[in-house]
Amino acid sequence: MYFDYAATAPMKKSAIAVYQEAANYFPGNSSSPHDEGTKASLLLEQCRAQIANVAGVAKEGIYFTGSGTEGNILSILSLARSQKKKHIITSLAEHTSVHSAMALLETEGFSVTKLPMDKDGIVTVASILSAIQPDTGLISIQHINPEIGSIQPVEQIAALAKQHNILFHTDCVQSFGKIPIDSIKADGMTFSAHKIGGPKGCGAVFLSPYIALKPVFPGLTHEKGIRGGTVDTPAIAAFAEAAKQSASLNHMLFLRNVLKKELTGSSVLWIESQSSSQYPGVIGLCIPGLEGQLVMLALNAQNMYISTGSACDTTAAAGTKAAMAMGMTLEEARQFFRISFGPETTEEEVIQLGRVLSSTAANAAVL
Repeated sequence: MYFDYAATAPMKKSAIAVYQEAANYFPGNSSSPHDEGTKASLLLEQCRAQIANVAGVAKEGIYFTGSGTEGNILSILSLARSQKKKHIITSLAEHTSVHSAMALLETEGFSVTKLPMDKDGIVTVASILSAIQPDTGLISIQHINPEIGSIQPVEQIAALAKQHNILFHTDCVQSFGKIPIDSIKADGMTFSAHKIGGPKGCGAVFLSPYIALKPVFPGLTHEKGIRGGTVDTPAIAAFAEAAKQSASLNHMLFLRNVLKKELTGSSVLWIESQSSSQYPGVIGLCIPGLEGQLVMLALNAQNMYISTGSACDTTAAAGTKAAMAMGMTLEEARQFFRISFGPETTEEEVIQLGRVLSSTAANAAVL
């Protein structure tokens, strides 16, 4: 039983079918001037328009990438380097790729302020306002936290950034195709195919066409110089197909309530937002006195697959970034584990999961 959709989702059957069709009938390089290249280019532009439509952004600002990680790095570096201002605001709980981009920019003379989350797992607008300096040129805050599911107030942050003439980027890898994002109005956004049932190794970014961008690698020709390399047209077609079928929030909320019912009376603690700013498909939990890694191994032995946090951070010894950003101690953070649902998750599976977690917690209490 699979409960790790926040790490990756199985490919949708329709996306696999579209991938096969595109691979069979559109073999050309989309940058080639002959007829086969033109056919691939027309398909690519159709997919670009479909992704833009889901995101509610201009088609001209969509660029295809190899992953959400690459998308975050390309977006942040391009946006930051296009500004003369040298101060950036982000959060402690961002994806590893965001921190990687920030670390590189710090070597180039940028200064970075990393804000904590409040007790609800939210980076507040007030904290961002307090962090703004005269030299602030970029703010980057994720939309849905991939570890606890808290939804950040990105619409308000985008408006605040605009008021202060600051560029705003948001990592929408966990929200694209799951909840509406067309009201964000950001200068940069990052998307990923495999989180919504598309293929791995495929993603996209939106970068405002009204900004004079400074590409990370000058002189490239594909994707208008933003990202080099021949685009994977079949993967992009499958990505666009997967994006047509958004996840049901009602189904996620139903499953979340089923799990809560099953865990009632157990010692399992919920690490979540107490406000309405919560995506129901991602659940942070902990069992006091038991490391999350041990919980994961116990469930794995029963063919139940969960996570101890972001799949990009599984080798980190310090616990999850979200838990630490919310003020947990290192010991508390190491007890964290994550459950995440998908469209295929059933009520019966969640009931079984709840029973196994309750039993695991009871055994831990005895020890």
